[in-house]
Amino acid sequence: MGWMPIAPWRPISGQGQNLTFGAASVASTVIGNNVQAVQISALTSNCHVAVGMNPTAVVTDMLVKPTDPPLVILIAPGEQIAVIEDTATGTLNVVPVTH
Repeated sequence: MGWMPIAPWRPISGQGQNLTFGAASVASTVIGNNVQAVQISALTSNCHVAVGMNPTAVVTDMLVKPTDPPLVILIAPGEQIAVIEDTATGTLNVVPVTH
């Protein structure tokens, strides 16, 4: 039997967002105060992601691909996730997670 990783994170029900992205940066709603991290997944096409207070994503920001496993990234209270397309429009799934 092979090794099986167990994720230390659990999704916070009802707080996920699907961000439809294109040639202009779009941002999530403000992430809640009790959230330490978010899990992001590119659902349909490559995109670039930025994190911060009122962020604007640009094509030199972190690249996220649909072939990547879901990524868990640290986020502070009041921050947002911004996303912009790489070469095509698509959808980014953003789910707040907790321990």
